[in-house]
Amino acid sequence: MENSPSPSPSPTVGMHIDAVIAQLQNASTTQLYATVIALSLAFSFFLINSGGGSSALPIINREEGTSSSDSLEKPMAPKRRSSAPEPKWHILKITNYVVATGFILSVLQFAFNASTYLNDSTSLLRFLSIWSIFLCYFFGFFGISFIELDDFVDQQPSQQQHHPVVSQVAQPRKSHHAASPEPPVKVVNIHPPPSSAPVCSDPTSFKKPSSNIPSNLKELPNSEIASLVLQDKIKDHLLEKLLDPHRAVEVRRLKFDAQLDTLGNGGALTDLPYKHDLDYKRVLGANCEIVVGYIPIPVGMAGPITLNGESIYIPMATTEGCLVASTNRGCKAISQGSGASSTILKDGITRAPCVRLPSASEAAEVALWIDVPENFLQLRAAFESTTSFGKLIEARPTVAGRNVYIRLRCFSGDAMGMNMISKGSLAVIDSLSQVFPELRLLALSGNLCTDKKAAAMNWIEGRGKSVVIEATIPEHVVRTTLKTTVPAIVEANVNKNLIGSAMAGVVGGFNAHAANNVTAVFLATGQDPAQNVESSNCMTLMEETPEGDLWISCTMPSIEVGTVGGGTGLPAQAACLKAIGVKGGGVNPGDNARQLAHVVAAATMAGELSLMAALASNSLVAAHMAHNRKPASK
Repeated sequence: MENSPSPSPSPTVGMHIDAVIAQLQNASTTQLYATVIALSLAFSFFLINSGGGSSALPIINREEGTSSSDSLEKPMAPKRRSSAPEPKWHILKITNYVVATGFILSVLQFAFNASTYLNDSTSLLRFLSIWSIFLCYFFGFFGISFIELDDFVDQQPSQQQHHPVVSQVAQPRKSHHAASPEPPVKVVNIHPPPSSAPVCSDPTSFKKPSSNIPSNLKELPNSEIASLVLQDKIKDHLLEKLLDPHRAVEVRRLKFDAQLDTLGNGGALTDLPYKHDLDYKRVLGANCEIVVGYIPIPVGMAGPITLNGESIYIPMATTEGCLVASTNRGCKAISQGSGASSTILKDGITRAPCVRLPSASEAAEVALWIDVPENFLQLRAAFESTTSFGKLIEARPTVAGRNVYIRLRCFSGDAMGMNMISKGSLAVIDSLSQVFPELRLLALSGNLCTDKKAAAMNWIEGRGKSVVIEATIPEHVVRTTLKTTVPAIVEANVNKNLIGSAMAGVVGGFNAHAANNVTAVFLATGQDPAQNVESSNCMTLMEETPEGDLWISCTMPSIEVGTVGGGTGLPAQAACLKAIGVKGGGVNPGDNARQLAHVVAAATMAGELSLMAALASNSLVAAHMAHNRKPASK
């Protein structure tokens, strides 16, 4: 029998590699380079665009001026956002170092054995192939991630930064209707800081408009221009230069309404007049007498600022140039950092009636009687018989000879509470008169309250809402957004706000300009502007953290605000309250007033941060002279 031929052995991995090398040696140079370039580009494209995330581009409906894209989500009907890939730019930095190191090593290896490799066509082909890949990468992608990211964002901001990013958080929603057993769920939208937040002390404010702006801009409808602003194709602060000032206001209102709509406050600006209009019927018997007209004050919108995990826009009424722009820069820096975290320590408005007794000993007897807990319960019952929301928290007597000043502190719900506590105070005095018949009321307010006057009492004991707010600003944000350094701003704060204020003997004035922001928010939201005196009590502290970042806090013991009553019922002021999300009463009494106090503190901290940065960099005077002075008319 003949022997059958043995089967041929299976090809090994080495045989496959040799065959591939042989094919590469036989291939033309053009084919090799085309293959290498195609593989390099495909790899780079996959690497950069393999990330997740999405960008939200709010689009304004041209016919109606309302948001029509899914990116502007309705708070009660959230929609799923698109999942378009977003670049993972941080991978490029790592890849750049790896590629550069590999290229250098390959060149060194070839240089040490050049004579050998030049005589070996296979080795030479391998080196040329590797270098071709390196060159393709260098020409196409090398260096992108080495750009200073903060400057890159300021000059060519990505869509992700310009438009709202939604973080859905289940929280109770504030309502003005009767509370239901289960309040509706609020979808909280976290808006990133604006890509461009020009401030008077920032040289970029002087830049001319970009050449990419459509040449027929003035022919476009307002809704389309607003969409361009939302997409950051046009900078917000340039609208007055590109359009006439009146039309710029109309466009900006569309832009902010679209952004407020994502926070559940859509249409808030509808009742904020921008033409001459005032309903005098609302003024009669509520706000002013012998009316002859009204004073229009410009209202600007600062923000967004991330406050207690939510995005907030802050309306500010002011005639001081640079104030809103400066506050806006502070909002941007805070939102680029940790965001603002605010806490209310106390909540109670005060009134201190002054009563007189026949003798000092009898006055002391009244004070000691009030301090007995059982007697306080009697006074509390009398007080609360006059109000549905008011709750008497404390009665603290102070004796001065035959006089007794009884500082009453009460919770007033969403009202600022002066009328409420005044009415209740009369009931307390009547109750005391039944126990001490010779007691005589001298003044319903004995100035120990203390209302609308600078007083150590408010600074130490607090009045209204006592708030402490803080934030941490990364060092690179201090450098790029605030245009200063952490040590410089900390040093300026210590020597100005702490030492300088102490030398001046101030009470509650350990700050740069808290009254500026407090007053601007008060005027916009219908608060009593005279209560700015005590509401502006503020201590601003700044420290450098162990990581080299900036920590800032503002302690404000006596913010007096309300969201019902007084000027809050006027249409324009109510519109500003609605823009914040605190119009009227809250789901729980006091919710909206407390939130407004948080907003006042946040505006104050943003203003403090930006002004101190300008002072630390010595750019304040030049900025105001450039931005807050109009050329003399000829």
